[in-house]
Amino acid sequence: MNITKIVVTGGPCAGKSTALSWIQNAFSQRGYTVLFVPETATELISGGVAPWTCGTNLDFQKGQMRLQLEKEAIFEQAARTMNTEKLLIVCDRGALDNKAYMDDEEYEAVLKGLGKTHEELLLSYDAVFHLVTAANGAEQFYTLENNAARTESPEEAMALDDKLIAAWTGHPHLRVIDNSTDFENKMKRLISGIAHFLGEGATYETERMFLIEYPDFKWLESVPNIRHVEIVQTFLESDKKEEVRVRRRNYRGHSVYFLSSKLNLNGEKQTEIECRLTESEYIRLLMNSDTKRKQVRKDRYCLTYENRYFKLDVFPFWNDKAIAAVELVDEDTDIVFPENIKVIREITNDETYKNPSWAVQ
Repeated sequence: MNITKIVVTGGPCAGKSTALSWIQNAFSQRGYTVLFVPETATELISGGVAPWTCGTNLDFQKGQMRLQLEKEAIFEQAARTMNTEKLLIVCDRGALDNKAYMDDEEYEAVLKGLGKTHEELLLSYDAVFHLVTAANGAEQFYTLENNAARTESPEEAMALDDKLIAAWTGHPHLRVIDNSTDFENKMKRLISGIAHFLGEGATYETERMFLIEYPDFKWLESVPNIRHVEIVQTFLESDKKEEVRVRRRNYRGHSVYFLSSKLNLNGEKQTEIECRLTESEYIRLLMNSDTKRKQVRKDRYCLTYENRYFKLDVFPFWNDKAIAAVELVDEDTDIVFPENIKVIREITNDETYKNPSWAVQ
């Protein structure tokens, strides 16, 4: 059985409820058994348990987080008993959404009480899909009428939207679905993004890459929603048309492992399937490493800007330049860079700047 757990999150009035219906229809037709973990905060608030009825916000958040994780564990346990080959668990918000409603001290207290680290919670989900609030780009559709637990003004909704994206920044599969199209096409972009992640159908991603000037690390350290991870990539023996690699990703001493298979269709478009590995599986696959290629080591800085998820890669063999990458569903999407990122030129189709090329140097 292949069980995948994803999060659908977003700011107030982003279309999340409708999105869950679209997901049910789209992936049931593709042969998936789809399970939905209901939104915990709405359940509690509707039942009279809220930050303003509990002793403190911290009391509420501790209870909400425990209930969230327990619900997910029950759904995962139940999923393993089901007679199906493909199973998709969809969390209507995930544990990290709660971070947007706490200050740093409260969040650390919650983590300590759970015996968890931030990275453990972040990577307990296979992918995260964030729907941008209607208050940002579709203001005429922003309303409080369809959710009794929603109280935010449009300005508060946009601020909360930013906090939610910041909470999930650093996840290797975070996708931000904005309001650059009408609502129906917003839903279609969400379904396409999930289908691509699952490796279903003729879906593909477009990754555009840019050579940039060496970043200002003082600026990077000052950005509140940035995440720094250390990555080691090892290429495995494979067909010439396919790139297979294992990757170790380290964040504050906590490592996770991935196997990915990427097939280039043409220049910018590519299909990619990725799965998590245990440490023992990772070590075992290292025995199949391509001895003609070196490992690629890099420091990656993840940040979100103007609803685009950027990955800045800094390599030990450069001290004057780096690479910025952004993944898009639509290759014609406009990209706006933070002013502190100085673009030299686009290198999307330049093979000399791809990881496989460096590995043979």
